[in-house]
Amino acid sequence: MVPLSFAGRDFLALPEAALFWPLHGALLVADLHFEKASWYARFGQFLPPHDSQATLDVIEALVARTGARAVWSLGDSFHDADGAARLDPQARARLDALTQRLDWTWITGNHDVGVAAMPGGRRVAEAEVGGIWLRHEAAPKDVRPEISGHFHPKLRLSLRGRHVARRCFVASQTKLILPALGALTGGLDAGHGEIRRAVGPGAAALVPVADRMLRFPLS
Repeated sequence: MVPLSFAGRDFLALPEAALFWPLHGALLVADLHFEKASWYARFGQFLPPHDSQATLDVIEALVARTGARAVWSLGDSFHDADGAARLDPQARARLDALTQRLDWTWITGNHDVGVAAMPGGRRVAEAEVGGIWLRHEAAPKDVRPEISGHFHPKLRLSLRGRHVARRCFVASQTKLILPALGALTGGLDAGHGEIRRAVGPGAAALVPVADRMLRFPLS
């Protein structure tokens, strides 16, 4: 876990694409996209069918490692409106256990807006916690400090002839975008115009590695 200061608050960035807020004992995750593989299977494109279980493996490990008492899932927790209904019994039981044990909040994203009922926890459109707004997609015109997801940022580099892509955070003075945590999620280049428009000037891609944070300005 790597210290990360944002909007005057202290966080810990996790290489697994999550953020821990020690003051609130809260784990922040984004874009889990549960049941993405089963959605593709309905259209004849077969991906490894264990994406929900793999994503839950990561969440359970992070909760254990951080001692989190709360989880904020920043939208697109399910890949589509029927995703929650397609969870297999084992995945559903694991998710039920997490949402019953922890103070769990689902923020609605564009993919899961039509989900009839989330498995446990509470559901909100956005929320303010400790002076920071939590929402799914960044609001470029809102000058208040904000943490969001939606864009699945990835840093792409060419090193010694090799192309490397790493999930990353994108931060400016008032915006912090989390990488996608879901097992089958892709990514948008951190320097893409849509991301830069969302976060404003002075943004950088942040990659937590071991005990330090690598910072790459987005010009």
